Amino acid sequence: MTGQHDDHHPDGPATDLPVDAPEMPEPQVREVPAHAIAGGLGLLLTVLGVIAGAALAVVGGAVGADGNNGVGVPLLVVGVFVVIASFFCMSGVKMVAPGEARVIQLFGRYVGTIRADGLRWINPFTTSQKISTRVRNHETAVLKVNDAYGNPIELAAIVVWKVEDTAQALFEVDDFLEFVATQTEAAVRHIAIEYPYDAHEEDGLSLRGNAEEITEKLAVELTARVKAAGVRIIESRFSHLAYAPEIASAMLQRQQAGAVVAARQQIVEGAVGMVEMALIRIAEQDIVELDSERKAAMVSNLMVVLCGDRAAQPVLNTGSLYQ
Repeated sequence: MTGQHDDHHPDGPATDLPVDAPEMPEPQVREVPAHAIAGGLGLLLTVLGVIAGAALAVVGGAVGADGNNGVGVPLLVVGVFVVIASFFCMSGVKMVAPGEARVIQLFGRYVGTIRADGLRWINPFTTSQKISTRVRNHETAVLKVNDAYGNPIELAAIVVWKVEDTAQALFEVDDFLEFVATQTEAAVRHIAIEYPYDAHEEDGLSLRGNAEEITEKLAVELTARVKAAGVRIIESRFSHLAYAPEIASAMLQRQQAGAVVAARQQIVEGAVGMVEMALIRIAEQDIVELDSERKAAMVSNLMVVLCGDRAAQPVLNTGSLYQ
């Protein structure tokens, strides 16, 4: 039972079924690339700054020791300042692992996101926060709800998703992991109460009989619910679907009765066709002439033989046709 869609579709899956999802507010912030330079270059410059500052401090100390404090003290102060500034700038070197991004803020204001993996150097006055952009799975607990007919059922779903907009994921909702989990459960419950487990009407949609269509709608509704958090739904599917234990036996008997009725109907239709064919062949080939009473008896006997659960044990008439 799957509800898949094209992973490259920017707006999620498409379906002809109506979607009844809440209207989320427009996002206040969207992801933009952060300004950064190669981390190797930034690390090299800061290391050179530390070396240069240390050299100035040593030279200043040596000159001051010779009694020339007018030159030595300024050099010493400048050298110490350069060393401290270089170490401070070194804190701007950030490592970004594959499948991760770093969201950059300057004094609380969002300034951009780094997605390129490797070492990057950013403004040391900014702060960064890691966020995973890998594909994730979320499986709901087994939920007990009433379907469209009021029957208690149990169902659970697995959702495959990933963060698409890091700024929205961090700043539009309190906790995007909890948000996705809550909205997934809400969507599964909403789908469950809209459709029956088994449809009584022949052309009606049901959770068991139309799993592809229902899970497709689940994916569309989930996409609409989590879009505000910058999350993209890749796939959704039901991992568990069954009647609740208290009515499972009764519903099993109902399903078995329906299967027996359907099988009997097919057997009767076939038997009627065989009896009709037998009467036509007997009449065409003029094997024996049967009056209405004998035809009725023949039809009755053939229907008993063809529709019976056990092999028939006929009583053979060794006399004439009418004795």
